Amino acid sequence: MMPLTMAKVGERAAIRKITGRDEVRQHLAELGFVVDSDVTVISEIAGNVIVEVKNSRIALDKTMANRILV
Repeated sequence: MMPLTMAKVGERAAIRKITGRDEVRQHLAELGFVVDSDVTVISEIAGNVIVEVKNSRIALDKTMANRILV
């Protein structure tokens, strides 16, 4: 497992685990970041990423992206 920030642009990966406080995990789940769903990194700038999950594009800062393990 590695944090989402380590995934390469264009790489598709399955979410394995989401860390952080309950509120953080709940918020990410509402955005579509749930275990076993696929996520694709669209672009990355200074650790901040734009990803596609469940046919939606979402921008995440480095802190949030590091909580998603793929």
